[in-house]
Amino acid sequence: MRRRNRPSENDEVIEKQFKELLSPAVFRQESYYRSLGMRSRILNLSLMVASVLTLIWRQVPSVHELTRMLNRDDLLWCKAVDVSQQAVSERLLVFPAVLFEKVYKELVPLLIERWEQRKRRPLPPAIEAAQAHFAHIWAADGSTLEALFRKLDALKEVKTGQLAGKMCLVIDLVRQLPQELWFSEESMAYDTNFTQNLLDLAGKKTLLILDRGFYDFTFFARLVDQGSHLITRLKTNAAIETVRMLTKTDTVRDSLIRLGTGQNGAPILTMRLIEVRVGRSWHRYVTSVLVPEVLPPFVVADLYCRRWRIEDAFHTAKRLLGLSYLWTGSVNGIQLQIWATWLFYAVLVDLGDAVADAIALPFDRISLEMLFRAIYHFTQAHHKGKATDPIAYFAAPENKDLGIVKQKRKQIPKLDLRPYPF
Repeated sequence: MRRRNRPSENDEVIEKQFKELLSPAVFRQESYYRSLGMRSRILNLSLMVASVLTLIWRQVPSVHELTRMLNRDDLLWCKAVDVSQQAVSERLLVFPAVLFEKVYKELVPLLIERWEQRKRRPLPPAIEAAQAHFAHIWAADGSTLEALFRKLDALKEVKTGQLAGKMCLVIDLVRQLPQELWFSEESMAYDTNFTQNLLDLAGKKTLLILDRGFYDFTFFARLVDQGSHLITRLKTNAAIETVRMLTKTDTVRDSLIRLGTGQNGAPILTMRLIEVRVGRSWHRYVTSVLVPEVLPPFVVADLYCRRWRIEDAFHTAKRLLGLSYLWTGSVNGIQLQIWATWLFYAVLVDLGDAVADAIALPFDRISLEMLFRAIYHFTQAHHKGKATDPIAYFAAPENKDLGIVKQKRKQIPKLDLRPYPF
C-alpha cells in the first residue's frame, strides 16, 4: 500500500486532549533529562516528544516533512522553531529512548485511574471470573521487527533484508494497556529468551496467557513456585499421564495430568488439561491452576482465546501506526520509535475505552483502527461547527457507519462458568 505523501489535518480539540493527558508526564521527566547530561537545546525533551507523537498521530510521511512542520507550526505544547532537517535526523539517532519509556510509565497510572472511573462498559465474563482470584491477567508474546532500510551511511555495509530486532510485549487483558516491553537486537531470538524478564515482572496472583513460543518446563515450574500461574496451548507431541478426570462430556474434558518425561533434567509438572471441542476438532489447553473452582474449564479456553488481543495490538502498532516502517537504523532510534508508538497506542486505547463506556459496550467491540481513521471525520465536522466533543461524536448513532463498533458476525453463546459442567 502506498504511503501517505502529506500529513493529516490538525484539530485543536484532539490536540488539547493530547496536551492535557501527556504534557504533565513529559514535564515530570525534565530533572531526569538533565541528569543524563543533555543540554538545554532547541530539540529538547518536550519538543522531541511532541515531534515524535505528531509524526505518528498525523501520519507525517518523512522527517523532511516533519522539519517543515516544526519550522511553521505549533506542535502540541511546543511553539514553532527554526531547525534543520539534518539536526532532526541526528537527534532521532541519539535522543535517549529511555526518556520515552519513562514518559510512558509515568502515563500508565493515569490511564488506569481513568479506566477505573468508567463503569458503564461491561467486562467479559471470563475476565470478571478470573479477576476474583488474580491481581493481574497478562498476555505475553514476541514480534519481529521489519527489515532495516539501508539509506544511512552507517548501514551501507549491512546485508540486504537484515531485520531490526525483536520486541516482547506484555499486555494487560483487563485494561488492554501494554504493561511492559523488552527489545533485543537478535531478530531470530526465541521467545524463551525473555522468560527471565517475565519471571522478574510477574508476582503473586499473576495469571500469564502464553503461546507455545514460551514452552519451557523449567520456566513453568519457576513461575508456579513464585506464586504466579499460566495458561498455554498443549503441544501435539507432549508426553502426558492422566492422574484424574474431573469433567468428561461431549464438548469438554477436564483432567489433572503429569506433563513431561523428565529428560535432560526438565521437571515433570502437575497441570490441568482442558480439552474443548470446536466443530469436529478438539482444542487443548494446559494451566497450572489445578482447582476448577478458581478457573472453570470454559473460562480457561475463553481466556486463552483473548490472547489474540496481543496480536491485534501488534497489528495496530505495525500497520496502522507505522512501526513496520523504521525511521532510523540505530538501536537507540529503533527503541525510541518503539516506545513512542506504544505510547500513542496507549492513548488510543484510552480513547477507545471512553467510547465503549459512552455506548455501554465491551471494549472488544471497539475497532481501534476505525476509531483512528474516524479522527479525520471528527476534524471535518468540528471545522464545520457540527461537533465539539470527539467521544460524543464517535458514540453518536448517526455515525455508526464509521465502523467504530464492530459488527457481530455470529451469535456467541453464554459462557458456562460452572467448574464441573456435567
